[in-house]
Amino acid sequence: MGGKACVRGMRVTVGMITGMLGAGCGEDELLALYPYLEMDDIRAALSHATCLVQERGPR
Repeated sequence: MGGKACVRGMRVTVGMITGMLGAGCGEDELLALYPYLEMDDIRAALSHATCLVQERGPR
């Protein structure tokens, strides 16, 4: 995926998840669109994005 942060090695990027949530897509809708994702994947993506925004780097 061009070096972008991905969820559990899948072809789903942190940016895709945060972008969809930011555009108004709900967590349940996101999970329905991508049934191989889990709620923990969404939480991990949000945590990663938060770390980057706060300039702490991913954990």
